Amino acid sequence: MASGWFYLSCLVLGSLGSMCILFTVYWMQYWRGGFAWNGSIYMFNWHPVLMVAGMVVFYGGASLVYRLPQSWVGPKLPWKLLHAALHLMAFVLTVVGLVAVFTFHNHGRIANLYSLHSWLGITTVFLFACQWFLGFAVFLLPWASVWLRSLLKPIHVFFGAAILSLSIASVISGINEKLFFSLKNSTRPYSSLPSEAVFANSTGMLVVAFGLLVLYILLASTWKRPEPGILTDRQLLLQLRPGSRPFPVTYMPVTSRQPCESW
Repeated sequence: MASGWFYLSCLVLGSLGSMCILFTVYWMQYWRGGFAWNGSIYMFNWHPVLMVAGMVVFYGGASLVYRLPQSWVGPKLPWKLLHAALHLMAFVLTVVGLVAVFTFHNHGRIANLYSLHSWLGITTVFLFACQWFLGFAVFLLPWASVWLRSLLKPIHVFFGAAILSLSIASVISGINEKLFFSLKNSTRPYSSLPSEAVFANSTGMLVVAFGLLVLYILLASTWKRPEPGILTDRQLLLQLRPGSRPFPVTYMPVTSRQPCESW
């Protein structure tokens, strides 16, 4: 039953993530004139799309790699590589999104990094970069000792969830800021809730729903990666599949398992 709820949550999560990206693309295309890469306002329109895709959707999906029951059986290295690769893809999208907004600002002689949104966003990206390089150096490369990984793992887990939360806050503040700037000279101001404002606010609510679901899956104790040598109900089913090679393990019911590795 727990496995069914997990995969249902993943299905809902995939739908929400796709809607977050598609809604942002539609907002920029339909109300803001589309996309370009020439320093104009249309170049700026890449910024919200790439930040939502990178810092929220891809980042959130990468964070859940170790929640897949298949990752609990067999070698861990392929899942580490997938975890790192998805985060790297999220980081690349984020960097391109930053290039878009800085290029637009510089081309239009607009000041950089003056708003709360920009401070929050650049802090989030900086923490993301530190998090990725720390994870790559300590958890992916083979040089780090067990005690060092054990020492840094809770920090890595905490900042993983914290960065996602900061990303959501950055996106929400960015949507709000974009609407204020875009609608301040409009015939229908933001306060009158024109159709663009309703759509953009709805996009922000989708981002919040996506982030909350990711955090719920990360924090759900029954979906965390178990300790080595301990098999949960879902792992036991994976081991007993036709053609699989069983090996000696200690079986512990989900209800009595202690909190353990989460990333």
